[in-house]
Amino acid sequence: MADAPQDALATAIERCAQEPIRVPGSIQPHGFLLALDEPSLRIRHVSASVADWLGHDPEQLPGRALTDLLPPGEALATALLALVNEDDHPCYLGEVMLRCADGGSARFELVAHRHAGRLIAEFEPAPGDGTPVFSAMHPLVGAFVARLQHAGDTDRLCRLAAEEVRRLTGFGRALVYRFDRDGHGQVLAEARLDGYPSYLGQHFPASDIPPQARQLYLSNRLRVIQDADYTPSPLCPPHDPDSGQPLDLGFSMLRSVSPVHLQYMRNMGTLASMSISLVVEGRLWGLISCHHAQPHAVPFHVRTACELLGRIVSLQIEAKEAHADAGRRLELRRLIVQMLSAMADRDSVSAGLLAVSDAFLAFGRASGGAAVAGGHCELIGRAPPQPLVMALARWLGERGGRDAFQSDNIGRDVPELPELARECGGVLAVPISELHAHYLIWFRDEQVRTIDWAGQPAKTADADGRLSPRASFAAWRETVRGHSLPWDEVELDGALELRNAVLGIVLRKAEEMASLAGELQKANKELEAFSYSVSHDLRAPLRHIAGYAELLENYDGKALSERGQRYLAHIAHSVRFAGTLVDNLLSFSQMGRSALHRGRVDLNAIVESVRREMVPDYEGRDIAWTVHPLPHVTGDAAFIHLALRNLVANAIKYTGGREHARIEIGGEARPDETVVYVRDNGVGFDMEYVGKLFGVFQRLHRMEDFEGTGIGLASVRRIVERHDGRVWAEGEPDHGATFYFALPRRAPESCGAGGETDA
Repeated sequence: MADAPQDALATAIERCAQEPIRVPGSIQPHGFLLALDEPSLRIRHVSASVADWLGHDPEQLPGRALTDLLPPGEALATALLALVNEDDHPCYLGEVMLRCADGGSARFELVAHRHAGRLIAEFEPAPGDGTPVFSAMHPLVGAFVARLQHAGDTDRLCRLAAEEVRRLTGFGRALVYRFDRDGHGQVLAEARLDGYPSYLGQHFPASDIPPQARQLYLSNRLRVIQDADYTPSPLCPPHDPDSGQPLDLGFSMLRSVSPVHLQYMRNMGTLASMSISLVVEGRLWGLISCHHAQPHAVPFHVRTACELLGRIVSLQIEAKEAHADAGRRLELRRLIVQMLSAMADRDSVSAGLLAVSDAFLAFGRASGGAAVAGGHCELIGRAPPQPLVMALARWLGERGGRDAFQSDNIGRDVPELPELARECGGVLAVPISELHAHYLIWFRDEQVRTIDWAGQPAKTADADGRLSPRASFAAWRETVRGHSLPWDEVELDGALELRNAVLGIVLRKAEEMASLAGELQKANKELEAFSYSVSHDLRAPLRHIAGYAELLENYDGKALSERGQRYLAHIAHSVRFAGTLVDNLLSFSQMGRSALHRGRVDLNAIVESVRREMVPDYEGRDIAWTVHPLPHVTGDAAFIHLALRNLVANAIKYTGGREHARIEIGGEARPDETVVYVRDNGVGFDMEYVGKLFGVFQRLHRMEDFEGTGIGLASVRRIVERHDGRVWAEGEPDHGATFYFALPRRAPESCGAGGETDA
């Protein structure tokens, strides 16, 4: 039962949204209406109020000709038939004389329009003696337009409009308010007489104006309610005799309005109102809304002037907003050029953005940002923690689509990541790859806002299930949390423009890299062939030198002096080292020439095998081994065995001076790759020279201290890179070193291996 009031309210709101306000079947009684056939100008519908103004029985007028109501010489028929066919909007046709039932005549102001196959003429009593009134309005409107041209911004425009409309119409209060993207209205300007409460700066909820009313505001830009306590004047007949449909009064000046709105006015202390639509680029930007505490009439010529002013103000707002948008677009393009220039000068998009982080943040008016490329993430400014950013990237990838994603309320739009909503209020993300989960992301801080409403924006349903308007318009304050500054259309367009430009840079770099890769592959093949040839050809002379040195020692060694024997020993040692170097060089060159035989590789078995092979190298030493469970990978088992053997051999060698050596081997399965490491507490190295570690013949320690040819780590890098992986190391002098290699979790399609591993 607790949901019953809410259900009733939802039903009432739905009923209100479906109310047929275009066909109310009645008009306001301060004038009368005739709906005419063309070209005969016979009366099809007449409002009952014709009896009050002309004395004719409304039941007797349908079917009669309009000329029956015209005195001799009245040219009204000609003016009506001359109306422009393509324009639905009411047109002021001046003052006319009509014949009364008692034989007299009366003067009326006439507005007419064509709509839905009918010519609709509306008459209101003419004020004064029939002298022209528009001549008096022209200088007033001209002076107002001149002042508008000097208004510096939209707020100033709105203030001038409120003051001018209130002065022209004599209403007690005139408000100008604009609608936000949620349809709520905020009062930007106000002109009022003493005694009228102020609504300046306050908000009116979107529910005050249902959707069908907003649509009418777009098509019919001016509406007047002369007296909220009026009794509607019904149409006779209520439905068209031929079609059976009610008469469409969507463009009528006298159209009767919803009883809910009339009650709303009375609750507000307003008995007369006038609304002027402000339409910018085809959308309802806002309203000029006038109120009066007592019934108040506004002559046709004043209404016409006010509608013209509304159109002029709309054009001025449109021009100023277009100017502001153009300035913002120009600034965004300047920032785009700055970012693209930085990207073009660096190896990656992320590196380029990090170099111009201020421009990146200024582009999105953001507090933080991120560049996500697959499993890597670079944070900029006050961004959320990296795990949350990566979680957002995964969410974006699962969401699919290649368009920008924007939200000014993370908690509402991304409920799957509640932790992210505690870090920021809004996000804008654009994909920068057609194939991979690569994104540029901007984050905006939450902006806690205090909104002053013109009355608590709550609706209730009455006993009959109809919507009951707000009874109070006393200021009511609400605190809104969780929102950021909204992302506007200019920023979204700029983000997509940046995306397209980045895609162009990435494509160009990919083409350059492909070209360089081809040249490098050709050079590598030539170098490998050269290395193979040299190392193979060196074997024979080295064997000869070693053999003759051995023969010399066996046959004539005792005849040599002590110095000669020492020299002979040096020759033998150098030849053995040279032989080892040639063998290693030959093996290294073969790594690039041998085909990979990929399959599922058990790293645990390989490590155990390597430890058994290396027993002679560490037998008798105190080494504490820590081997963590390792995942399976996809690769060439023989080559991966060799890579791990080289890393373990290095760890054993460089801990040789430790009384208690420690060697740790472990791994980690990440989303996109499997990382393996070998850690020791040996001599370590200076990170300043880490770039030399994996080069051929590169050594960071003296040969006298540690034997080696300088090819082991280069071999590791060659093996891992042939598996599309990567290698790196961390170390500190005298505090040990850790060597890492990472292999992709998905085998490249070209190798024919079986897809995703179970790492």
